[in-house]
Amino acid sequence: MTDNKKIADLIFKDINRTPEYYEEMYPVRNLPEGARVTRFAPSPTGYLHFGGLYAGFASKFTAVSTNGVFMLRIEDTDKKREIEDGVSCIVNGLTAFGIAPDEGVTGFDTEKGDYGPYTQSHRREIYRVFAKKLVEEGRAYPCFCTPEILEEIHNRQENEDIKGYYGKYARCRDLTDDEIIEKINAGVPFTVRLRSMGDISRKITFDDMIKGKIEMSENVNDVVILKTDGIPTYHFAHAVDDHLMRTTHVVRGDEWIASVPLHIELFRALGFKPVKYAHIAPLMKEENGGKRKLSKRKDPEANVTYYIEKGYPKESVQEYILTILNSNFEDWRRANKTEDVSKFPFNFKKMSVSGALFDMVKFNDVSKNVISLMTADKVYNCVTDWAKEYDKELYGLLTSNSEKAKAIFNIDRDNPKPRKDIACWDEVRDYLSYFYNEIYTPDITLPETINSADAAEILQKYKEIYSENDTKDEWFAKIKELCTACGYTPNVKEYKQNPDAFKGHVGDVTTVIRIAMTSRVNSPDLYYIMQALGTDEVFARLDTAINSYRG
Repeated sequence: MTDNKKIADLIFKDINRTPEYYEEMYPVRNLPEGARVTRFAPSPTGYLHFGGLYAGFASKFTAVSTNGVFMLRIEDTDKKREIEDGVSCIVNGLTAFGIAPDEGVTGFDTEKGDYGPYTQSHRREIYRVFAKKLVEEGRAYPCFCTPEILEEIHNRQENEDIKGYYGKYARCRDLTDDEIIEKINAGVPFTVRLRSMGDISRKITFDDMIKGKIEMSENVNDVVILKTDGIPTYHFAHAVDDHLMRTTHVVRGDEWIASVPLHIELFRALGFKPVKYAHIAPLMKEENGGKRKLSKRKDPEANVTYYIEKGYPKESVQEYILTILNSNFEDWRRANKTEDVSKFPFNFKKMSVSGALFDMVKFNDVSKNVISLMTADKVYNCVTDWAKEYDKELYGLLTSNSEKAKAIFNIDRDNPKPRKDIACWDEVRDYLSYFYNEIYTPDITLPETINSADAAEILQKYKEIYSENDTKDEWFAKIKELCTACGYTPNVKEYKQNPDAFKGHVGDVTTVIRIAMTSRVNSPDLYYIMQALGTDEVFARLDTAINSYRG
């Protein structure tokens, strides 16, 4: 008979603690009934993907909506693929868009919370304690198979329905105590494998929070739970961590569905209650009439850093994520125009089973709407915070006269239908360039319907009547008088009824002035633009345009 305790003591000579020690260290959380404890657990092996932000937001939101806890755990057991600053990229990406964890990793080598360490590489002893328990109970065993032997097994399974380390292929599963002891004492490298009790003819059923009831065959593979260096595999580590951190719900990509039978077996072998899983389909993108996954390689917008560098407000990112996260969010938003997103009744069942469609055009539309509803002060603060790092010249211009900048941002903002010109702070330079000569390049090209002589006449007469002290109504009354003086009608309807009687209408007159002031045919309210420019600059631009049109 195998002496499992003897083998466990030999393998884990350095382990004196028991699972009970950690059960006491990490007690059941004192939370309200129904509160969900979720975690985002990425690996620091690359930049934070937008799909990760999407999954992280789902995790955060379900915790917030149930008065629960959202954690950030770093799964760094794959040291070979880890990149420099990987942890910082993850933390900064989440924090930038309002998905900061309630507990867990907060930066490089920093964390908060009572259930840590939250970095797997700092939890090595914990995993070994629970692995020792499995060996003692005969649910795990040492495997001495070399990579060459494992490759041979793989090749022999070419025509098998099930591939892996199981049944007749599990060469180390039934080694005797003497064989095991001899190999360990001889220093032969080994892994520790789960001794699966699964049967391929039996099924397991679990309720996925998004996809509903799923039935699959039991796990039969004796998977590795500790590698030769003693580092756990993802499968084993996540089961131990989620139990001790008292996680209740796990949101992750649906590529992990195939591993659920193994994970459930691990939970049960360890004596843990399995977590509830919500498997998210990957974000999709339309291309050439079809759909494909949002790609790190093809799509710059797949990188969360893209949104930081472009200056998308966190509110825009949250709003868009909720738009694709829950199918009923847009209806809720129409009925709750000013409500904070945290009040939205998030529901896993409203998530796309097949994969939400990521649409950058819609993203920008959402962001334009979000920014249009911000106050001028908030826009100013957000833009300057962004520009301080990403556009120092713009930062200098805006902060040199904050009142002027805020007045610019307030144009067409405080009204029932604010303009929606800006999708991200990267677009602000172009949006307001004509207010600052340092970044303004004049282009007073006229529409084909207006000739230079008429434009020069309009601007000359306008220069004679303009006063920055006029109210908006007084200003527009003068514009109407100007129309008549220059052969245009102040009534658009009248022009349409008898176009041959006039050179044009009031819209053509204001277009000439607008081009002289901004080099654009479309802009925010012209009256307030000139108020922000000031009389000296208004007259200077009128003179430049008049001289140009007169040749």
